[in-house]
Amino acid sequence: MFGDLQTKLESVFQKLRGQGILTESNISDSLREVRRAFLEADVNFKVAKDFIDKVSQKAIGTEIIKSIKPGQLVVKIIHDELVLLLGETSVPLYQNKNGVTIVMVVGLQGSGKTTFCGKLARNFKKDKKSVVLAGADVYRPAAKDQLKTLGKSLEIPVITDDSTDALKICQNAVEFAQKNYADYVILDTAGRLHIDEKLMQELQTIKSNVNPHEILFVVDSMTGQDAVNSAKEFQEKLDYTGIVLTKLDGDTRGGAALSIRAVTGKPIKFIGVGEKLTDLEPFYPERLASRILGMGDIISLVEKAQENYDETEAKKLEEKLRKQEFTIEDFYQQLQNIKKLGPMSQLMGMLPGVNPGMLKNTKIDDNSFKKIEAIICSMTYAEKQKPKILNGSRRKRISKGSGTTLQDINKFIKQFEQMQLMMKELGKISKKKGLLSSLAKGFPGVPKIPGL
Repeated sequence: MFGDLQTKLESVFQKLRGQGILTESNISDSLREVRRAFLEADVNFKVAKDFIDKVSQKAIGTEIIKSIKPGQLVVKIIHDELVLLLGETSVPLYQNKNGVTIVMVVGLQGSGKTTFCGKLARNFKKDKKSVVLAGADVYRPAAKDQLKTLGKSLEIPVITDDSTDALKICQNAVEFAQKNYADYVILDTAGRLHIDEKLMQELQTIKSNVNPHEILFVVDSMTGQDAVNSAKEFQEKLDYTGIVLTKLDGDTRGGAALSIRAVTGKPIKFIGVGEKLTDLEPFYPERLASRILGMGDIISLVEKAQENYDETEAKKLEEKLRKQEFTIEDFYQQLQNIKKLGPMSQLMGMLPGVNPGMLKNTKIDDNSFKKIEAIICSMTYAEKQKPKILNGSRRKRISKGSGTTLQDINKFIKQFEQMQLMMKELGKISKKKGLLSSLAKGFPGVPKIPGL
């Protein structure tokens, strides 16, 4: 996410950190490079200019505290201005306390509207809310079928028909949701390859007759300034309530994310960070600003871990570590938990100090997990519990069963034995210092974020 922009900004910050003192001249030089990085990232020209002007005024007019290095101060000012640029605070979806909440989803064709509808429905269901989906895209042939497939996988009703009357489909869905006391109804409307009068007229008709509580504009972040221009036109003609940035995981530049809030005045409410239904996150300006500046996003990483955290399994693991009984079966279970969190490159990008340059030079192959899984799945129960019984003939059998080489088997066993030794040491320390519960849960002292 934003790899190119992060790399360029990191280069600027390294030069700043090397400065003994800050002068108006070296601040100006550094901010000129920041502006160039923004423009190359396809950030709106006016947005980039205003941003640099604000940072420059604050940096030149700020007294430097002795305990803070000059370069750190400028990075802090840039971070704070980025947070303001992105919207300062998170804006949650409106919830109708007196009945069903109607969410209308709009955008151009190919932006990921239908997939977003599925992701949003899944989020609502995860929060124990009942949801109804409406297939009101009457032009794209596969749209209704795609929504039905998503609804089936989520066990959520999808209201649609074979007509070309989008308004009628939306009204039927709202009526069904009201009769069945649903909490939310999500209207998946039609898009076009470009903005035209017919599209806008249809959306305006649905808006005026259905009166949605939220209108979310879905935009492909990878289209840069085109995304910002279409967002502006939709805002002028439809006055939507929030923005959804999709495909942010593949956006190396970040122009749309950094421009769209300032140009439209509308808050970004969600970001899509992958293709799976689980890859949807509420938007937090401060977290994204931290990631852009290479400070990581530990809170989002913790939330991912908490979402997949099983207290019963953690207690079992804790007991095994106490008794120094960590087995290959336990390792396999932890591997499955890690995989649920998402691609390793994405997780690494959330850690402070890990910049895109490091990730570019480090090959992170998620397929390597498959080889390890194949090896473990080719073992018997006894072999997983007591790896010491793995003699030459057993290893040959596992090699054939997993489609790997003997070298792969030997390498895995050696690495696991080293891990066992580390787990034994942790077990000894934990008995004295009570660290084990925290280790088993993964992230000590971090509370669940309210409302998520």
